[in-house]
Amino acid sequence: MSQRALLLVNPNARLGQEGRLQAIQLLQELGLELIEKPAENPKALPDLIRQHRQQIDCVIVGSGDGTINAALDGLVDTGLPLGILPLGTANNLARNLGIPQSLPAACKIIAQGKLRTIDIGSINGKYFLNVAGIGLSAEINKRVSKEFKRRWGSIAYAATALQVLWQSRPFWADIHGNNEYIRVQTVQITVCNGRYYGSGLSVSENARIDDQRLDLYCVEIQHWWDIIPLLPAIIKGKPGRGVRTLQAQTIEIQTRRSHLIDADGELSGETPAQFQIIPQALSVFVPE
Repeated sequence: MSQRALLLVNPNARLGQEGRLQAIQLLQELGLELIEKPAENPKALPDLIRQHRQQIDCVIVGSGDGTINAALDGLVDTGLPLGILPLGTANNLARNLGIPQSLPAACKIIAQGKLRTIDIGSINGKYFLNVAGIGLSAEINKRVSKEFKRRWGSIAYAATALQVLWQSRPFWADIHGNNEYIRVQTVQITVCNGRYYGSGLSVSENARIDDQRLDLYCVEIQHWWDIIPLLPAIIKGKPGRGVRTLQAQTIEIQTRRSHLIDADGELSGETPAQFQIIPQALSVFVPE
């Protein structure tokens, strides 16, 4: 069991304010010595981790996927294991690893010390943990405010998604991966490292966060209303008419004009983009 931990709790996360003090008490009762540092500035997290690397055995992040994403550079550079306290909105990384939403249960998992080595992805050289998207998801993350998201959780995403879908226009994309070429007219391209994205949607029934591949999921439509009959397949992650899938270690995507890319819930560049898998790049505490 790791005894010394750097604790980074984002107070702006949906459950950050109420979860911080409870997490400190629970972790200390389980025998961990904590160095707590503020995590409201995501850009500062990699340097905080590097500065404390000689004093700690692991890093614990209490927030959603976006804050963990922000800490990735420091985690990869130091090789320190990650403990996850799912205090954000979607918490898809925790869902992929079987970590429950219960804070006491998540703390106990860290204290038990069982590690799993997982893959991470990169977009044009920038790391991401779980999911990246082009189209609807990027526009939703651009529009939804942090306060709206913190207060209403998944409802904030759903409300914004309806507005974005109504105003969306399909775009053309050229996709290359695993010696395949796909040209599509779409409103959404999703590239997953794990299985779950959004609010528990599945990119593929057999996708795993340590399978050393990326899973691409593309909704191929001409009008926004064409997406309605595709919703059952989208929710379950099953290919079918109007839904394209692709598995590869490297995927390149080009669009006629630049489109925003979101990664783990945060905006992270524009197309053209090269997505790559980085196998066994991060150790994470998981349930026994």
